[in-house]
Amino acid sequence: MTGEEHAPGADDVRERRLHPITPLRRAWAPVAVVVGFAVHDPSGTQRRASELPVTQLLAGIAVVLLGGALYGFMSWWFTHFAVTDTELRIRTGLVFRRTAHIRLDRLQAVDVTQPLAARIVGVAKLKLDVVGTEKKDELAYLGQEDASVLRAELLARAAGFAPETAREVGEAPVNNLVHVQPRMLAISLLLTGTTWGMLVATLIVPPFLWFATHNLWTVLATGLPMLGGAFASSVGRFIGEYDWKVGESPDGLRIDHGLLDKAHETVPPGRVQTVRVVEPWLWRRHGWVRVELDVAGSSNGVLVPVAPREVAESVIARILPGVRVPAAAELIRPPARAAWCLPVWWKGYGLTVTDTVFAARHGLLRRRLSLVPHAKVQSVRLTQGPWERFKGVADVQVDTGANKTVTARLRPADEAATLLSAQAERSRTGRRAARPDRWMA
Repeated sequence: MTGEEHAPGADDVRERRLHPITPLRRAWAPVAVVVGFAVHDPSGTQRRASELPVTQLLAGIAVVLLGGALYGFMSWWFTHFAVTDTELRIRTGLVFRRTAHIRLDRLQAVDVTQPLAARIVGVAKLKLDVVGTEKKDELAYLGQEDASVLRAELLARAAGFAPETAREVGEAPVNNLVHVQPRMLAISLLLTGTTWGMLVATLIVPPFLWFATHNLWTVLATGLPMLGGAFASSVGRFIGEYDWKVGESPDGLRIDHGLLDKAHETVPPGRVQTVRVVEPWLWRRHGWVRVELDVAGSSNGVLVPVAPREVAESVIARILPGVRVPAAAELIRPPARAAWCLPVWWKGYGLTVTDTVFAARHGLLRRRLSLVPHAKVQSVRLTQGPWERFKGVADVQVDTGANKTVTARLRPADEAATLLSAQAERSRTGRRAARPDRWMA
């Protein structure tokens, strides 16, 4: 929420500023506006610039640079933050004041990220995951040590430690669970069909367009995005997922990764709504899988980029205690008549329901097994199109707290109806016995 009211006892709280290098973060904004206008009409900009005397042109550049520097300095000077007994307060703005009050009891994770430039100068950014908000608030930038200390203090206070002891608690200890070696990560990317598909398309489509149109702009407009996609799915993923580590601590699962930009993230297990075990076709001979997450109110989406199945299942058991990943033999395929609704690909679907999870698989070449704990199911519904009704099959969909849906496709109609009512009861029972949203103690 925003406002100008101060929390009780606000006058006794010491407000702090961000790191002095922070003005450089926003100083470029006015310069970017001027450059944007220039790029929008390059010929007109070049003509007007050529008509100006050199002294006026240099003076204009100086004014833009000084304006950017002043903007960056003022945005830093009028930004303060303070930690009270109950909230983190962030106050910004010169003309229009904004005060964000972030309740500590709603704080579910604090991530530390360091872009390459920030690592060079020794600063870091704090990103705050708050229950009920889509966008993360952030403090950028703090000194690297200050960011670690503040993160530990915020998590300790959110866990219920008294303000006078929160600073003494420090960073929670970590028990390392997984470390993805760079070699395994590189091989897994080479064995991913998406990477090769994008590369092949980049090599074939632009030359074809050139021979068809002889228009360079058409080739560039098509080829550059494809080249960017190929880079993001291969080299980009390697850089982002390099040195991936997963550890267990009292405040959740810790995830550290990154070659150029370092990220230190926390996943609160109680907020995990769905776990997906992804198994690309070319990974199967190695027994490797990828583990993805849907976390309520958070953008953290990957738990383990690649690992042997037994290692991945052991990590899943830590984040979903009591949950066992069903084996492929336990998943029941749709009936053969489902082939009339979805030829060939119907064989990739499967379903099993255990005492703890609703497990649905889809995909023939790239298998995805979605595990939804019964306590996280928000609603259940049955859908059936006219052709499915004719063939006696139906889909059962479960909605989670992360605004995502997991679907068990092409189930026999009578089974789907039974599953609909049974799953509703399992969800009610699961929520009554569910663990709290945090591990903090």
